[in-house]
Amino acid sequence: MSKRKLLVTSALPYANGSIHLGHLVEHIQTDIFVRFQKLIGNTCHYMCADDAHGTAIMLSAKKQGVSPEEYIKAIREEHIADFKAFHIDHDHYHTTHSAENQQLSEDIYLKAKAAGAIKEADIEQYFCEQTNLFLADRYIKGTCPKCDATDQYGDACEKCFATYDATELKNPVSVYSGKAPILKSSRHYFFDLAQFEQVITQWLAQDHVIDSVKNKLKEWLDQGLKRWDISRDAPYFGFTIPGTTDKYFYVWLDAPVGYIATTQSWCNQTNLLSLDDIWRSNDYEIHHFIGKDILYFHTLFWPAMLSVANYQLPKKVHVHGFLTVNGEKMSKSRGTFILAKTYAEHLNPEFLRYYYASKLTPSMDDIDLNFADFMHKINSDVCGKVINIASRLGSIVHKRCSGKLTDIPASADTLLASIQSKKDTIQALYENLEFNKAMKEIMACADLANQYIDQQAPWAIAKENPKAAADICTAGINACRLLMIYLKPVIPKIVEQFEEFIQSKPMYWLDLNQLVTNQDILAYKHLASRLDKIPDQIIASSS
Repeated sequence: MSKRKLLVTSALPYANGSIHLGHLVEHIQTDIFVRFQKLIGNTCHYMCADDAHGTAIMLSAKKQGVSPEEYIKAIREEHIADFKAFHIDHDHYHTTHSAENQQLSEDIYLKAKAAGAIKEADIEQYFCEQTNLFLADRYIKGTCPKCDATDQYGDACEKCFATYDATELKNPVSVYSGKAPILKSSRHYFFDLAQFEQVITQWLAQDHVIDSVKNKLKEWLDQGLKRWDISRDAPYFGFTIPGTTDKYFYVWLDAPVGYIATTQSWCNQTNLLSLDDIWRSNDYEIHHFIGKDILYFHTLFWPAMLSVANYQLPKKVHVHGFLTVNGEKMSKSRGTFILAKTYAEHLNPEFLRYYYASKLTPSMDDIDLNFADFMHKINSDVCGKVINIASRLGSIVHKRCSGKLTDIPASADTLLASIQSKKDTIQALYENLEFNKAMKEIMACADLANQYIDQQAPWAIAKENPKAAADICTAGINACRLLMIYLKPVIPKIVEQFEEFIQSKPMYWLDLNQLVTNQDILAYKHLASRLDKIPDQIIASSS
């Protein structure tokens, strides 16, 4: 079977705040998928960047007394450090405020203009008199015109997922001042999305999104595609629209182009491939991971933009739900969010990776971080079922059996064959983003391994028959090794430590076909500690 080539992206974090546990749902999901692809031998490149433009960033920089460029540079460094703490391994992490992104954004715009897809019109839009700023959609809040949900943004409702013009909001207020804005006329530039209805419809007819996403998009298509306002008025931090001096690309035009620009930057640095080798070639599959709140941009606007500029459209757009914490919605404004940095200072980041994996599905359903369940799952699964095998058998091997793996007894043949037989099932579950089911399969294998070890009780026979005890330990450590290969996309650093313990080279999926015998292993070193409680600092963040 020929190996696949993939380029995978996460949605770009906005460079106006810290990474929190809600962001990490997506980035951990993406990283697990990428690590899995590499584990099975596919070529996979993981691209991401900071989304670095917009009025909010301009105002935040001004408030801190620094330039926008200085401000986004510091935020980017913080984001990179946070992702690294959670073992999220980007092949390249760039910024949308780059020469590559400016050139590519302008190129797509000019090609859209040449195709007749750019229109101009005078529009009335909200203006905040207190700050003298035209208000971007995300800086107006009010009541949804479709479902009457309060506290919704000016472009889309988080309750019913309706999209609308900001002027349709009921009871609008400026996020900056809290005052009602006024309407003011301005010349704007629009992308004629309706012109690409056939392109979008044909793309959706293929297997690029799951059925629930496809059904949502069909609703929007049935309502008719609206023109898309791609311009913003000065003052603004971003790229000037070609041919103008005071109009800027709306951040949602150049943000997704950041996927291509990041690839271009990576190509320039590595000299391994050209941009066209990936983005204009059928050799590579493009996979985007996004939250359901930005579905409209990635499944309607983005395919149209790619089409007009002759780039290949995504093979898959994977859409996840939101994170709740102990049943409550994550919200910066309400103070119910936990920073990635806060978590990493007090808890093992791989525990969160495993917990998210145990909850994640291909659907848009929200997932809940329940701390009681979190403690139970980590202590039971990661520590109790997997690490505990290495811990108790490793000590016996060194105390009673000269620190060597020996032979595998016939009593373990069924166990090890049973664990190995799950590889195709688990591979398919990883591929289809059914991480929750994959974790259940792996833990069922761990249960079998622990049952075998308990039945054979090598600790009880080690004094009288050290060779028999060593053989049983060899079987148990091999079972643990198979589990570790299955779990490598999820808990990579724990697996690295296990590889060191058994003196193994980095393990891959193909290594599931082999067992290890008659070799030295190192003295066991602690891989991870059980949780006694959730630290107060994290509980305080979520309350």
